[in-house]
Formats: sequence, structure tokens, C-alpha cells
Amino acid sequence: MSRVDRYKHIHDKAKPVEEKKGFNPRKEKNHSTEPDNSYYQEQEWQTEKEPTLESNSTVNQSEPDQKPKQFLKKEKQPKKPRKKRRFSWPKRIILFIVLLLVLAVGFFFKGKFYAENDNSLPKEALETFNGVKSANGANNILILGSDTRGDDAGRADTIMVLQLDGPSKKPKLISFMRDTFVDIPGYDANKINSAYALGGADLVRQTLAENFNIQCRYYAKVDFQSFEKIVDSMFPSGVKIDAEKDLNLDGVDIAKGSQKMDGHTLLQYSRFRMDEEGDFGRVRRQQQVMTAVMGQLKNPLALLRTPESLGRLVGYMSTDVPTTFMLSNGPSLMLKGSSGIERLTVPVEGSWSNGESAYAGSILEIDLDMNRSAVQNFLDQ
Repeated sequence: MSRVDRYKHIHDKAKPVEEKKGFNPRKEKNHSTEPDNSYYQEQEWQTEKEPTLESNSTVNQSEPDQKPKQFLKKEKQPKKPRKKRRFSWPKRIILFIVLLLVLAVGFFFKGKFYAENDNSLPKEALETFNGVKSANGANNILILGSDTRGDDAGRADTIMVLQLDGPSKKPKLISFMRDTFVDIPGYDANKINSAYALGGADLVRQTLAENFNIQCRYYAKVDFQSFEKIVDSMFPSGVKIDAEKDLNLDGVDIAKGSQKMDGHTLLQYSRFRMDEEGDFGRVRRQQQVMTAVMGQLKNPLALLRTPESLGRLVGYMSTDVPTTFMLSNGPSLMLKGSSGIERLTVPVEGSWSNGESAYAGSILEIDLDMNRSAVQNFLDQ
């Protein structure tokens, strides 16, 4: 007889287990009392294939310095953020200076353009000037001031020579009195200011070379009306100056004492010579005016306006001075101010006497050798 299954009724009642979707036997809890041998077999297989850290430490005890292969690779360290480089103070200062120079050049050409297109004043034509460099290596600039109005129209009312790059490396200025009686090449002897009326700036250059052995490389001529505009653009509130005496010229009354003068008043003060001093007082006042102007150029507000004013001066006047020469020498000349310029007046003291000419009128007769020697000593030292 076959063995009767005593648990048949239990098996018959049991229902088959439905397979769950995504069923993972590893994630399901095993409620059976007996352990799952397959699980332990899998763990043993993995242990044999990949030894654990503990097994590696026991295996490699004989070679403690060696590390497992999985630890031989160097871990990548995170990159440190780079610090942004900042400009150092010296670089900032250099950049600031360069910016100021660029702005100064820009304002210079702005002023030059304005003056060249100003139709309220007569335009100064560029003259032929055969300038040469001085034997001592200096660059001498012949400065001429004239008035296109009145009886003296066409004559140079102001004659100066500015020396730059001389042996002393200091700017030097020589003023010549207009009534100085000298030889004029190709003409009879006459007042030195008549040389311009006879042959322009180049004849004045030849006259200075023949009488005083001065060689001029460049020239600059400005009309007095332009001078007024230049002063007003540089010093809108006027130039502070101490007037020597009460003066009146062309309807302008000037009281003695400290005051501020606009361009027109300052021009009349520097031109006045209707007193006992004559041309001597006029030349002295011209130098006083230049001293006052140069001294106030150090004012920060005036320095800001100077490049444009210098451009206007160049635009108004007739000159062959290269723009590059002005830009390279102008700033240093302005920063030195009036105290940095040495001066000489010709004729020098004790070398002249008043005279009279049949065709030139009242003149200053001079000891030519004495004045020539004084000029050379002044420029060469």
C-alpha cells in the first residue's frame, strides 16, 4: 500500500504565491527559520574574488610598505581658486600719469583747433625762417610780439630770445629794448624793432646773429590781441600783479598796488612807456608780467586749463616750433615757474646812452662789444 500523505489536506488548501512585479529576493525579508544557503554562498564567492581590507592587511604584513592596487592611484585634489591680481600702487600711479598726459594732449589740440578756426582775429601767416642750432647745442627760440593796430603796426614791439637745452640746462630769457640802435644786414643801421618791418622774423634772426652772435633755431610771433585771449582763457578771474605806479594807456586806468588784471589790462600795463623811464620801464614791466603769469601756472586749476590755453596760443601765433618740441618742453617749463627762468636785459647796465637819429628818431646808442660779451657769458654759463 502506498504511504498516505498525512498533510495532503494542507497542501491542497495552500495557494500558490503570486510573483510580485520587480520582486528582488535580496531585498525581501526571509521569514524562514532555516538560513538561506545561497546568500552565504554568494558572500563566500565574493570574499574569495575580492579580499577585504582585513585580509589584505594580513596578507601584506610581510610587506608593510606596499599598498593594494586600488589605493595606488592618487586622488585628485580640488583646485584652489586663483586670486585676482590687483594693480600695485606704482602701476596705478604710472597709469594715472599716462592718463593725464593723454588728456593734456587732447586738450592741447582742442585749443589749437579752436584758435585756428577763430575768425575774429587776423590769421598769422607762417614765415620763412632759416633757423640754426646754437654752437653750444642750445635751442634758441626768437619770440616776437607785435600790434597790428596803430602807428607801430608791422613793427615788433617785443623781442626776446628763450634758450632751452643750454649748457646750464636752465631756461634763459633775453629781452631786447626796441630802441636799441644796431646794424641791420642789407640796410642802414636802425632800431632793432624795425628789422621785422623790413624783412620779417628771419631778418631779426640775422640781426641778432650779426650784432650779438646769437643763433636762433625757431621763431614764434603772436599778436597782442591774441595775447589777451590767451590770458583770459588761462586765468578767467585775472592775473594777480603788483602795479608799480598809476598808469593810463589806450583809455585803461591802472592804479598802483596789488590787483588782478584781465588780459587787456595786463597787456596795456606791459606796453606802457610814456614816462621818464621809457623803454627801460616797459621791458621791466614785461618781465614782471611774465613772472606773474609763470608763477600762477603752478596753481592746480590753472594747470588744468594750461594745455588748452597753450593749444590756443599755438593756433593764434605764427611759429615753426614743432608740436612735439612744445609737448616735450612745455610742461617742464611751466612746472619750473618764473623762479626757474634766468633773465637778462639788453643793453646791459652801463653800456648805453640816449641818442638821436635823423631818420630813426630817439635811439639807444650801445657799447656793442660790452653787450655781446654779456650775452655770450649769460648763455654759455
